[in-house]
Amino acid sequence: MKQSLVVIIFLYISTIGLRAQEKFDPVAWKVPYSLGLDGWGIERFPIPIDFAPNIPYKGVEDVRFTIGWSKPESDEYWSYAFLWYIEGQQVIDSKTIENNLSLYFDGLVNRNIEKRHLPKDLIKKTKARFNKLAESEGEDESTFAGTIQMVDYMGKQPITLQATIHLRKCPGTDHTIIFHQFSPQERSAPVWSKLNGLWNTFRCSE
Repeated sequence: MKQSLVVIIFLYISTIGLRAQEKFDPVAWKVPYSLGLDGWGIERFPIPIDFAPNIPYKGVEDVRFTIGWSKPESDEYWSYAFLWYIEGQQVIDSKTIENNLSLYFDGLVNRNIEKRHLPKDLIKKTKARFNKLAESEGEDESTFAGTIQMVDYMGKQPITLQATIHLRKCPGTDHTIIFHQFSPQERSAPVWSKLNGLWNTFRCSE
């Protein structure tokens, strides 16, 4: 009886999640902030995230891809950023970021195992390591730096991404902004100037 109840609850929650995915219209959604668009590939989808449903937030993910992010020969390969616009005044620390991004990239890899015919011996758990910077960058409430050791499902090999996470809260709103930047390039590489320039375009709604 208890097992049946658990199954019913799970199916109910899953149905709610699917309905939320179906109702979200990335084109019609009114963006409540400003973030650069020119020169970037764009994708938006709802949170909870379908491939990482255990990340415990509600909101929207707003992605910006560099032109070369999917091209192995490019200096911009795997270089991109995404902003989470999530409900509530969230408490975020290094462990929270490590847990969320481990779930995120594990889910992303798992979604691509069959699609990209990834060999079983390549699949490893994502390892995320982050530290809070002693001084926050710009107008950040907090800034975190770290690495993501994961499976490059496009190149079919391990990859380590350098990562910076910016936490900001816009006055007068009950939402939290978490902006993520990733690249396998060293932070002195030109692509990081591009990623940082993107974050510099962020503005809360007037």
